[in-house]
Amino acid sequence: MGFSLGEDNEQGMTEMNLIPLIDIMLVLMIIFLVTATVANPSIPLTLPKTTAQVQPAPPLEPIVISINKDDQIAWNGEIVSLQVLAQRFEEKGQLPQKPAIHLKADKASKYDATAQVMSRASEAGLADIAFVSDN
Repeated sequence: MGFSLGEDNEQGMTEMNLIPLIDIMLVLMIIFLVTATVANPSIPLTLPKTTAQVQPAPPLEPIVISINKDDQIAWNGEIVSLQVLAQRFEEKGQLPQKPAIHLKADKASKYDATAQVMSRASEAGLADIAFVSDN
């Protein structure tokens, strides 16, 4: 006569219990966070004291260069030729603090006009050129 304890389930355990693993990982994460904030290496320094103050440079207004669909070039709203543009770039390039150039080119304008403006600016030593677009 045979008797059995419980059900006749021969499958056994098919799932692994992940709760102890998660507990261990949380403890390790807390230990890592605590040691990372405590073990921040720093070198003690005694910096010298001075009386000099930093003089901020006066902000320069950027030069706005616009190129319309007919390849006309405008300096802050005033239409100019490439020769006048080059002269004005040369004048601004002689300044100790060089202004920025904001370049607005119509999407229907030719690449040549934009390249000519950038070339004239580069020749004058003005390298801070930003392209302006609509969002």
